[in-house]
Amino acid sequence: MSTSITDVLHSIPVDPLTGAINIPVYQTSTFVQQAPGVNQGYDYARTGNPTRHVLENIVAKLENGIASYAFSSGIAAIDAVLKLLKSGDEILAVDDIYGGAYRILTKIYNRFDITVRFVDTTDVTTIKSQITSKTRMIWLESPTNPTLKVCDISAISKIAKEDSDVLVVVDNTFASPIAQRPLDLGADIVIHSATKYLSGHCDVVAGIAVTNSVEISKELKFLQNGCGAILGPWDCFLAIRGIETLELRYLRQCENAFCLAQFLAKHPAVDKVHYPGLPYHKNHEIAKQQQNGLFGGMISFSLKNDTIENAEQIVTSTTYFKLAESLGGVKSLISLPCKMTHVGVPREKRLASGIQDSLIRLSVGIENVEDLINDLKNVLGQS
Repeated sequence: MSTSITDVLHSIPVDPLTGAINIPVYQTSTFVQQAPGVNQGYDYARTGNPTRHVLENIVAKLENGIASYAFSSGIAAIDAVLKLLKSGDEILAVDDIYGGAYRILTKIYNRFDITVRFVDTTDVTTIKSQITSKTRMIWLESPTNPTLKVCDISAISKIAKEDSDVLVVVDNTFASPIAQRPLDLGADIVIHSATKYLSGHCDVVAGIAVTNSVEISKELKFLQNGCGAILGPWDCFLAIRGIETLELRYLRQCENAFCLAQFLAKHPAVDKVHYPGLPYHKNHEIAKQQQNGLFGGMISFSLKNDTIENAEQIVTSTTYFKLAESLGGVKSLISLPCKMTHVGVPREKRLASGIQDSLIRLSVGIENVEDLINDLKNVLGQS
């Protein structure tokens, strides 16, 4: 990877007025102009803010893009990218997509005659056969939420480039730019819920869209300003603060998750463990290559007693794993997708994509791994 964490850290400018090593929070709605239309680069805070500008530059550098744009949430970033489409266009999307993305695609953008077809994006040949004259976007998560499937981004991007009208969008939230840089693999746009690993402390709601295309960059900037779902300066400051420790946190989370996945794979109460770092994972080899040997801090697993009631007993009994939405923070979280993140996805659709009733999702933090193992050991013994 061409950009190191050293480059990123030292791309954060020192404040020229005071020498402050941290970027100031420019808590202002407007900027004084020297003359009408003549300013120091900023006129109104929806259009641009110096704190947001620094965050956007940092994430662009992290992802090897030419520009990135910060939004008020991950869904707001998704919304902006979807607005690149027009009525009559079609999206091919990963089948076990994040519940919020499923909702916006099937309940909101369908109103504007933008259709979506969900396919198994781990099967490259399936994608090739599914592209039609209406297909304008291939929507990937890799790894997926919550079954941790891994897509061959490079191969899919090559197929998409056979028809220059098809954009490849990759939600890189789970892998983070520490493990994977989809733009380097041929993707056109990368999306992050910056709420998660980028910020890393469960104190920010934010979204980022990154591109290496000048044309797409201009469109996203127009949409960010025109629709106004911007990230405020204080949240930008917190996201920058989080990114400064991203690599340290992510590496520890990967180590902890690998140990937990090995423990779960041997536990008699556990049916399936979804973690790309396990050798028997369907996409282990492509994950190993594509994610530079880093398999992430997310795990999901199902139970042999595959009932919602059994899973609820477990997720409500842990000590260190806190029952909560979200992921990627320094504290470990546990959730039940069928009643939380994916409650809006019809049960038959969930089951078809591998999201069993008892599927439990773990966001592994930076705690002592033995404490986390013992926490799961205690509750699984009760199942």
